[in-house]
Amino acid sequence: MRDRKTLKVTQKEVTQAFSVGDWGIRYPPLLSIDQAADLLQVPKATIYQWNSEGKLTGCVQRLGKHLRFLRDRLVLKLMSKGV
Repeated sequence: MRDRKTLKVTQKEVTQAFSVGDWGIRYPPLLSIDQAADLLQVPKATIYQWNSEGKLTGCVQRLGKHLRFLRDRLVLKLMSKGV
C-alpha cells in the first residue's frame, strides 16, 4: 500500500484563495455543516463521521445542536494533514 501524500498549503495560500471572486462570500470564515460539506465536496454524513472520530479537532465547535467550522483551519487541516 502506498503512503498517502497530502498537499502542504500555507495560511497565506488559503487567505488568497478566499479573497478572489465570490469564494469569500460563498464560504465565510465561519461555516455551517452544509457549507463545509459543499466546500470539501463530501456528504454531510462524512463531516459528521470525521467529527465524531475526532479528525476535525481544532476547527469545529458545537453551538447548541449545530456544528460550526472555522473555514481556514478546516482547509489547512485537511490539505496539510489529511483525515
